[in-house]
Amino acid sequence: FFFKQQTAYEIAQRLVGSEMCIRDRLWQKQQRVRTQKKREWISTLIRPQKKSAKKADIFTISVPPNRLTPLKTNWEAIVKTVVEHMKLQIRMNVKKKMVEIKRSAQTLDSGAPQKAADFIKAFVLGFELQDALALLRLDDLYVDSFEVKDVKNLEGDHLSRCIGRICGEKGKTKYAIENATKTRIIIAESKIHILGTYSNIKFARDAICSLILGSPPGKVYSQLKTISKRYR
Repeated sequence: FFFKQQTAYEIAQRLVGSEMCIRDRLWQKQQRVRTQKKREWISTLIRPQKKSAKKADIFTISVPPNRLTPLKTNWEAIVKTVVEHMKLQIRMNVKKKMVEIKRSAQTLDSGAPQKAADFIKAFVLGFELQDALALLRLDDLYVDSFEVKDVKNLEGDHLSRCIGRICGEKGKTKYAIENATKTRIIIAESKIHILGTYSNIKFARDAICSLILGSPPGKVYSQLKTISKRYR
């Protein structure tokens, strides 16, 4: 004999008494599980926002491997400046190789963390400690960075010769640009960082861009002499 398969409607009609109670309890249990999962899902959407609000108060500056030793050597002076003068908290995250700066209860200036972060970033880029400290003392100083490829697409030996033309023999050209424009310049591979005021950085950048585009150093020197006369 072949038995006919019963439909769900036919099975539901035969549920009576205790069987219907069991069915209702299972349905209620499934509803509670769904509600709990929904609450957990909503809570996971809310929690990251709270964490991001806390992390927003911490300024982090990553340290490249070539600047770890100078940072370690000058760490005591950096901590003294940030903690005693800026009234901030600072620590070195050795695992992530990052400097972390945070407000403290004694911090009065709301812009102090950003200033301290700019100071640490300038030192990490390669500027001397005394030059980086100028960012804390003067409000009109900042750091401008660009790459040689932003001005002219050079690769291989052409890029090396261009960097050598910017530096000059024993750094003569770079020092001439710094002294004429009253800026500080760091050349790290194909990246160039300039520390100074807005107008001074513009003069220094124009001189460097001229050298990148192929202008002879003698022509750039004459332009620098004209610029230096303006500051006298």
